Amino acid sequence: MTTPPTTEYLIQEVPEPPPSRPWWMSLVKVAVVVTAVIVIGVVGYDLAEGLGDRAGVDATPDTVVAGIEVEFVIPPGATARQVAALLEDQGIVANASAFEDAVTEAGAAARLRAGTYSVLTGAPANSLITTFITGPPAADTYRVTVIEGLRIEDMLLSLSEQSPHEREDYEAVLLADEVTSPFVPPPGTTEEPLTRWEGLLAPDTYEFIVDATPQQVLQRLADTLTQRVEAQDWSQIEELGLTAYDGLVLASLVEKEAKLDDERPVIASVIYNRLEIGQALQIDATIIYALNNDAREVLLADLEIDSPYNTYLNPGLPPTPIGGVRLASLVGAANPEDTGYFYYVLIDRDGTHGFSETLEEHNRLKAQAQEDGVITP
Repeated sequence: MTTPPTTEYLIQEVPEPPPSRPWWMSLVKVAVVVTAVIVIGVVGYDLAEGLGDRAGVDATPDTVVAGIEVEFVIPPGATARQVAALLEDQGIVANASAFEDAVTEAGAAARLRAGTYSVLTGAPANSLITTFITGPPAADTYRVTVIEGLRIEDMLLSLSEQSPHEREDYEAVLLADEVTSPFVPPPGTTEEPLTRWEGLLAPDTYEFIVDATPQQVLQRLADTLTQRVEAQDWSQIEELGLTAYDGLVLASLVEKEAKLDDERPVIASVIYNRLEIGQALQIDATIIYALNNDAREVLLADLEIDSPYNTYLNPGLPPTPIGGVRLASLVGAANPEDTGYFYYVLIDRDGTHGFSETLEEHNRLKAQAQEDGVITP
């Protein structure tokens, strides 16, 4: 008997439905998706902007109003990056990085020159670079020439006639101690405060920008004089117990007495020799300074004038220089010739002096000069 086949049925269990989710989970999912989109957008924008910078593309072309003339200053020592940042800050270029890249590509990073420029906003980078490596335009300048031998009042007047400033402007900065010099005597040294500055401004030809102040003008003259004095070897005058300032005073006497450069060290030797033995210098130029009148001759009565500058009555050097001193007089004063001379007198109209060791020889030379009409009896 055959047993009929058995039919098998696969019975699959129906799964239980998932538990229901809280209502706020859907909102979280949406928020995550939105945040991801924003982040991707920001990163993509930054990447695009960075690529644009490296490619020299202006990422913000509307930030510069082109064609406006402005003043732009490159500070001393500024790097190309600092210059680029200043250009962007002042609205001259739209993108500092693009300008810096252009400078690097042009090999001009070390060639940008400090100064004040007039530039146009929105100008091409290459045009600005060319301007900055050419340098700022030369400032308007003027020249002044200060001649030797002038006393301080006349020197300031000469400066005022050749510059934009008044004589009173120059005098004011000196009296206010706005100009410095290591050789200025302390207050009270001289009867007139301005006389403290006698001889402390170097005669020469100078060039100044039109904006130079009275203080800047005078400081340059004072610094020049200081450098010239300090460049000399004053050991000989120091052996007499004197200072470099005394050497400047001595040089001012040489300036007034000598007409020929080769005689300056010789006249200096006469002054040294007299100082060494304590003999009065008896220099007429100091009497003229005390009289404050360069135009008149010295009379016998003038030799009795009561003044610290009267070297006929007072031994030693006068208290200050008696005028501006040229470099040749400083050199002669610091390097006197080794002579036995104690006297000199003008013997020729070309400025030549006759030198002598004794009073007798001096009187003979003086009489001959009077006879020749070189000097008045």
